[in-house]
Amino acid sequence: MQRVPSRFSRTLAFSVLSTTVIQLRTLTTRSVSPTLQTLHQQEPTIPSHFLKWCSLGFFRTSRFATGFTPLQPKPLDSIMDIERAKGKSPEDLASIWADCHLGRGHIGASMTAKLYHLLVQRAADCRYFVIPLWRGSGYSTMFAQVQMPHMLFTGLEDYKARGTQAAPYFTVSFYTEFAEAKDLVLIRGDVIFTSKLSDEEATWLLETAQSFYLNDVRYKLVERFNKETRDFEFKDVLRALDMPIL
Repeated sequence: MQRVPSRFSRTLAFSVLSTTVIQLRTLTTRSVSPTLQTLHQQEPTIPSHFLKWCSLGFFRTSRFATGFTPLQPKPLDSIMDIERAKGKSPEDLASIWADCHLGRGHIGASMTAKLYHLLVQRAADCRYFVIPLWRGSGYSTMFAQVQMPHMLFTGLEDYKARGTQAAPYFTVSFYTEFAEAKDLVLIRGDVIFTSKLSDEEATWLLETAQSFYLNDVRYKLVERFNKETRDFEFKDVLRALDMPIL
């Protein structure tokens, strides 16, 4: 993921609306709210070649991950003053966007339009992946679903326990309003369960997920997971991230 490094003074007035309070039950009884918007009207079933992971209890039914839905995304004009933003340089805009998302549970990032289009293209063929999140002396495995313009992350153990009723820990939305004019796509991440995932961990997950989709060598592992699952080895992901094989 390419993030514009330059940081400038905060001169753009953002119109931030009140954050919607998400009231969910305890994780053992939590399900995705029926008011949430689905990613697509039609969800393809997981191909039958996911046999190896199925045998390990990776998913319960043929409608793998179809229970994931993003929280209703906030339209960009409810987050910022788009007309005033049009007068800013891509560097200024990316810096202000990142600054205004500093705070518990919110992440702001950006990428070029070229990389975004590559991500869209690759995610259309390979929607799912697993990413180890290192914690102390071990790692927790996160399951990622990429259906642009959204990414969703949840714990693999929660998915194994609850199937399609597992709620996402972290959701990501991509905004393309400035892609053509400024070669800039804005990214907003929302940590749904702050008890499960810190801002730093969510940022790392987002950057790592994008690296697997945008790096040609790493993407081969994503392809293998989605298309040649019997040949997929999780230890190859660990090696790619320089993590020890436990």
